[in-house]
Amino acid sequence: MFWFKQGLCFLPVFLVIWSSSTFIVSYLIAIFRHDVDVIFPYISDTSANPPESCIFGLMTFISACAGIATIYSRYKYVEKLNEETSVVRPSLNKAALVLGVLSCLGMCVVATFQETAVTVVHDMGAMLFFVSGIIYIILQSVISFSAYPYGASRSVCGVRAGIAIISVLAFIPTVVCAVFVKQTELHRNRDNEDYPMYVTSAVCEWVVAFSFVCFFLTYIDDFKLFTLQVKTEYEE
Repeated sequence: MFWFKQGLCFLPVFLVIWSSSTFIVSYLIAIFRHDVDVIFPYISDTSANPPESCIFGLMTFISACAGIATIYSRYKYVEKLNEETSVVRPSLNKAALVLGVLSCLGMCVVATFQETAVTVVHDMGAMLFFVSGIIYIILQSVISFSAYPYGASRSVCGVRAGIAIISVLAFIPTVVCAVFVKQTELHRNRDNEDYPMYVTSAVCEWVVAFSFVCFFLTYIDDFKLFTLQVKTEYEE
């Protein structure tokens, strides 16, 4: 049996590949059409104009669906693991599930409301996506250490914790520097005083986004170990 057919590991694999493609495809199309600058535009800049906004919206919705499926599967895995070991607090697992779903909802809001059309709603969706997502991977890191050695190896726990730290450290300058950015055009003027702040914020935003992607890579080995089944009961 091929490794990607084992258990449910195809879920995080698909999520990682599809999410990465979502960011990269919209960026390449925006560059090809000269809608944004080559050097580190915001992710939202690369999906502000059609047709890239349409492609980004569709691909992001699929990513959000795959994300919810992966997050729920992880929740059920930890729940089953906890039935046998009781090493993870159920409330912690449920909190991670809720935050993960909220992060996926934020993704949909970001993709649906472009920053050049409805800026306030777009920014609210971005904050929901990033804040909920960061807290989710922090909680999952805590869950991993709590479940050790049953849930994951020590090295995987360390990688998850490292990714969580990187995402937090990158998120802070993303928000702080964005406050000082006054330019609203998709093509940024390098002579403006706020340009260094813009570049710092944009680079850190990409780091946070791909931190989420890399975090789900750590689920692959875990997801090889289980499957989910739908149970149907007929009531007369």
